[in-house]
Amino acid sequence: MLTTNPFVDNVLNVPFVALQIFLILMVVLTIGGVVLDMIHKKNVKFFFENAKKAKLSATKSVPTGKKVAIIAKTLAHDVATSAEFCGVTRRVTHLLGMYGTIAFWVSSAVLIFSNPTTSTWPIIWHVGALMTCIGGYWFWFIQRVDVRSEGYSWTRVVFADLFVMSLVLTSTFGLLWSYFQSTNSSVLAVLFFILFALSNIVLFGGVYWSKFAHMFYKPGAAIQKHLAKADGSRDDLPEPADLPKQYGLGIKRQEPQNY
Repeated sequence: MLTTNPFVDNVLNVPFVALQIFLILMVVLTIGGVVLDMIHKKNVKFFFENAKKAKLSATKSVPTGKKVAIIAKTLAHDVATSAEFCGVTRRVTHLLGMYGTIAFWVSSAVLIFSNPTTSTWPIIWHVGALMTCIGGYWFWFIQRVDVRSEGYSWTRVVFADLFVMSLVLTSTFGLLWSYFQSTNSSVLAVLFFILFALSNIVLFGGVYWSKFAHMFYKPGAAIQKHLAKADGSRDDLPEPADLPKQYGLGIKRQEPQNY
């Protein structure tokens, strides 16, 4: 199972050309959803207008070399290691989901378009899907803010959950399809292959309504935050207040659980 390309001789004998067309359509849906998100929600417009406004409050000029260094450091630290999350468990779940998803998507494209003869890419596909499942289910049942802090049931689903839910289900159905296909359980393999395809359509077709686009906005926001700090504009926010003095009362405060 782990070393086999599940798209080869798939249970419904879908030709590679059809799989390639399907993948391209998912990319088109993603691009369309992100563009609609930018037009209707105006997040990008607000981001650039806010950055332009903040520059008027800059107290010093930042050289190009330093800007490049800040951007590189932000990508390597804040983005690549999910450093924005203070809680260890929240950070781990995000890293599992992020790198698992990247491995799952990239290997899917390689397996569908290149059909490599080595077992490396099938292993990456399965491990990536498993990482996404672990991170996703951990987040869904334990780490979600509304579950931990607001007392809602884990069964409560809103549009904001569409991205995580469809992403986790896609990985889950993919693994189940691969497993039952490898064991020649035709009926179950067909079932989960169809569910795998449908969950992909929901995932990429629901970009506009989900938090999918945050993976593009978050790195930009993190970079802008550090650049604004470097030039003194601080995005028009006030200087941070001094930390309160510690008087040694022996009060043990609970660590943040969600972030």
